Amino acid sequence: MHEECGVFGAWAPGLDVARMTCFGLQALQHRGQESAGIAVGDGRTVRVEKGLGLVTQVFNETALSTLGGRAAVGHVRYSTSDGADPWESAQPHLACMDEIPFALAHNGTLTNTASLRADLDEQGVSLRAGTDSEIAAHLIAQVTRQTHHLREGIAHAMTLLKGAYAMVAVTPESLYAFRDPYGIRPLCLGELPDGAGWVVSSETCGLDIVGARPVREVAPGEIIRINEEGVVASFGPPAAQRASCIFEYVYFARPDSVIDGQNVYAARRSCGISLAQEAPVEADLVLGVPDSGVPAALGFAKESGIPYADGIVKNRYVGRTFIQPTQQMRQLGIRLKLNPLPDVIAGKRLVVIDDSVVRGNTSKKLVSMLREAGAAEVHLRITSPQILWPCFYGIDTDTREQLIAANMTLEEMRAWMGADSLAFLSLDGLREAVSGAAHLGFCEACFTGEYPAA
Repeated sequence: MHEECGVFGAWAPGLDVARMTCFGLQALQHRGQESAGIAVGDGRTVRVEKGLGLVTQVFNETALSTLGGRAAVGHVRYSTSDGADPWESAQPHLACMDEIPFALAHNGTLTNTASLRADLDEQGVSLRAGTDSEIAAHLIAQVTRQTHHLREGIAHAMTLLKGAYAMVAVTPESLYAFRDPYGIRPLCLGELPDGAGWVVSSETCGLDIVGARPVREVAPGEIIRINEEGVVASFGPPAAQRASCIFEYVYFARPDSVIDGQNVYAARRSCGISLAQEAPVEADLVLGVPDSGVPAALGFAKESGIPYADGIVKNRYVGRTFIQPTQQMRQLGIRLKLNPLPDVIAGKRLVVIDDSVVRGNTSKKLVSMLREAGAAEVHLRITSPQILWPCFYGIDTDTREQLIAANMTLEEMRAWMGADSLAFLSLDGLREAVSGAAHLGFCEACFTGEYPAA
């Protein structure tokens, strides 16, 4: 499972909004490491700076010094579609409404990209990347030419966009943030100290890093405009039945984030407690697969009484890279990112807590690696239900053939992975873990096959 994208926006005249956005993107770096970009509105025009790599690889003092302005949006990308040029696909995307430029950044995936692209082609719109994010930017620009007001253009465009999206946009004068009617992808609003301005972010950890106070979530279907007139909220299409991605709590979000009032760390710890109740096992140590498996492992250890140990070390500096490993290094598999501690695990019966199983390759290699390090037994416990259906809203699983749980029984999976036992958290257990959220409307399509948005 790969991260999604992260978006951030700031409106703060008199402050360094580009630098603020850069820090916000660093807080959201876990959501995408392929490219990063910032667009700034300075009262006259919009300038975009973007590139391939991590935020700190794309932006330095020189780059930031050229991006003065009053409003900014930023993006970190993990691609969910193949074939597009990586640089052209980097966001924010720039478009023009007559003579007025604006830049847009998007987290999520649209499901009607092909028909929207065809409509734009008929209108003679030239697309460089052809991604759904670029298509959305040009669609909004085309509609706004008819309404002459960006907020009205966004509202009309939202009736045409299908799928999942949390978007931020900047014009020379204003910052915009809007979200699909189902609220599938997260987006929150925060206020800077002393009324200095406002920020929006995919997660609250982006607010924290710039000292902003969390105010609220951007509501499903809501459009927020921030400029000299203050914060103005309106709605595009009516809000649908709430369907926020429940997998944010399992894997995507940072553990220090709060989504809809539910702390992510607490939710993961509760998953571990429920796993210990649903699938107990006799063992000597509980290990968490870094990073998202660790809070759940602590919960499992507390509930089961089995000691927790740090038995797997993560190399935090191996992410997306343009330095390709040799074939021999590829065969080492997850050792590039994870390495066991033989002194801790040799001769021990292990309960290993991980967040999910998609294709199963990582789990298989992990079990093999732990046995090579001397583990006597390896019992896998997964803090999510079996992933049986693909996600079309921003995750790179396109078909059921890619999903091991859709093609094997539980026993077949256990045997193929080489584990002594294997168990997944029930859907009810996961729902209970996130019951502290302000609502109980979640997208669970990857577990149930029930998709909320067309």
